Amino acid sequence: QVQLVESGGGSVQAGGSLRLSCALSGNTGNPTFMGWFRQAVGKQREGVAVIDANGETKYDDSVKGRFTISMDNAKKVLYLQMNSLEPEDSATYYCAANLSPRGLRPAYFLRSGQFEYWGQGILVTVSS
Repeated sequence: QVQLVESGGGSVQAGGSLRLSCALSGNTGNPTFMGWFRQAVGKQREGVAVIDANGETKYDDSVKGRFTISMDNAKKVLYLQMNSLEPEDSATYYCAANLSPRGLRPAYFLRSGQFEYWGQGILVTVSS
C-alpha cells in the first residue's frame, strides 16, 4: 500500500524558513512525478511546485525564488525548502506522487493536480 507522510510543518514568523519533507513508502518503484500543493482556509487547492524523476521543476509564480523543491530518489523523500515566508503562504500543504510512467511535463501536473497518491497534509502558519 502506497503511503505519503508529510513532516516539518509548524508556525513561523514572516521572513522565516521551514523545510517540509514527504516520505513515500510501500512496495513502489521510483516516482515519476512528485509535487507540493496547498490549500488555505476558504480557498481552492493550488499547485506550489512539481518535480519529475529527471529533476525538472516547475513552480507557481507566487513562490518562485523563495521555495525550492527537491527529491532524494534513493530514499524516496520529497522536500520543499521555504524561505522568506509570508502570511499568504499559510495553508495546509499536501504532498502528491505519481508512480506511472508519463509523457508530460511538470507544468501539466502543477496546473492539473492529477496525481495518483496524496498525503494527509501538514499545516504551515506564517504570522506577521
